[in-house]
Amino acid sequence: MFRRALSSLLEHRQQKRGGRMRILLTGSSGWLGRALAPRLRTLGHDVTGLDPVPSSETRMVGSVADRDLVMRAVEENRIEAIIHSGALHKPDIEHHRNEDFVETNVRGTLNLLDAAATFGVQRFIFTSTTSLMITQAIRAGLPGRAAWLTEDMSPEPRNIYGVTKLAAEHLCRLYHIQFGLPVIVLRTARFFPEADDMAHVIEQSDANTKANELLFRRLTVEDAADAHIAALEKAPQLGFDTFIISAPTPFQPDDCAALIADAPSIVARYFPDYPALYLKKGWTMFSSIDRVYDASRARDRLDFVCKTSFADVLAGLEAEENGA
Repeated sequence: MFRRALSSLLEHRQQKRGGRMRILLTGSSGWLGRALAPRLRTLGHDVTGLDPVPSSETRMVGSVADRDLVMRAVEENRIEAIIHSGALHKPDIEHHRNEDFVETNVRGTLNLLDAAATFGVQRFIFTSTTSLMITQAIRAGLPGRAAWLTEDMSPEPRNIYGVTKLAAEHLCRLYHIQFGLPVIVLRTARFFPEADDMAHVIEQSDANTKANELLFRRLTVEDAADAHIAALEKAPQLGFDTFIISAPTPFQPDDCAALIADAPSIVARYFPDYPALYLKKGWTMFSSIDRVYDASRARDRLDFVCKTSFADVLAGLEAEENGA
């Protein structure tokens, strides 16, 4: 009863302020942070950026692993919502120790959750990753079919990045259970601008690769930012939830066997114009697709669908062909 009363009070205060919040954004100097911070300010929010790297979006320079800094950031700025997008990522594995991943991704998340519980933060959005859903078996290729991935699967991360992000997800759930903190976990698919870390064995160019991935495992950074805003709005209503965030796939579970054997023919079934448009561009489709992220839960419960999809890529190629 106390939690319900507190939640109602916080919502009443939020409504009186016209929906504007004081937000702590970690990872504010990163690719997502630089896209998200201006959107939040446009909506009237007061954004305090926290990142180890200085930038125009970062008000406080430092690591989330610094507990005193995190506590000070939340208390002194009277933070009402935390968007935790700061982390060590998969490409950092080559340059950092396992201990570094634990310090930043696990202890850093714990510090933020403790600060949220201590100072009455109203909502917490955690940027996670679909990477933690890829087991060694999926990476090696399941026998005879692509993996159809939803939030209901039990993750078995294959590297320290995935392990620490999953541990942080569990901490988020724990703090919701113990303190009633509204938390939304967003397992984002790929939106980074860098080339694939396996680009040396991929036949397609970087632009071609990213276009293909919009069919099953990619989104734009703009859509990633908008998903966080949707989660920020829905957190009190949902309490706790986890969502895959990826461009909507045209595929269905029944396509999984054929996607492994002959992906181009399945793509052509859904997009009959794609072969001609790709041929004129000099692009090719992946011969095989080994996984599909199903983002329908975010559509149904978060009311969020990425704006950019593979269909938009084809529309752009057609416009380019017509000289538009």
